[in-house]
Amino acid sequence: MIKLIVGTKGTGKTKAMIDMINAAAETTSGNIVVVEKSMKLTFDINHKVRLIDVDEYKVNNYDVLYGFIAGLMAGNYDITDLFLDGALKIGSNDLNGLGVLLDEVNALAGEKVNVTVTVSAAAEDLPETVKKYMACFFGR
Repeated sequence: MIKLIVGTKGTGKTKAMIDMINAAAETTSGNIVVVEKSMKLTFDINHKVRLIDVDEYKVNNYDVLYGFIAGLMAGNYDITDLFLDGALKIGSNDLNGLGVLLDEVNALAGEKVNVTVTVSAAAEDLPETVKKYMACFFGR
């Protein structure tokens, strides 16, 4: 199951995601993984959470990101929550490609993994393939 946190830059998406990560760390019996571009969340999230910087693994497009996420899930069946911060940065702001990635990750995660993704864009700019996953919108 995928949920998107959508809003333009500076609207509080990452803060909302940090709160969700820390809440999940207090309640889940499985593993929580946060995938981000750069390590800006290091001091904001619970120490129980696995934080991964995609830059260390040269993840630079949606195809590579999908393979990376699939590898994480294949290597650890105990992942209950996966958070992805900054997906558009990894995919060079390709909104249509993001829709394809979300469909693929949704099929991979199924009902066993909760996936939350931040998207730095205005909701009205999103294609329907992305909007269908939108959980909350932070606007100005």
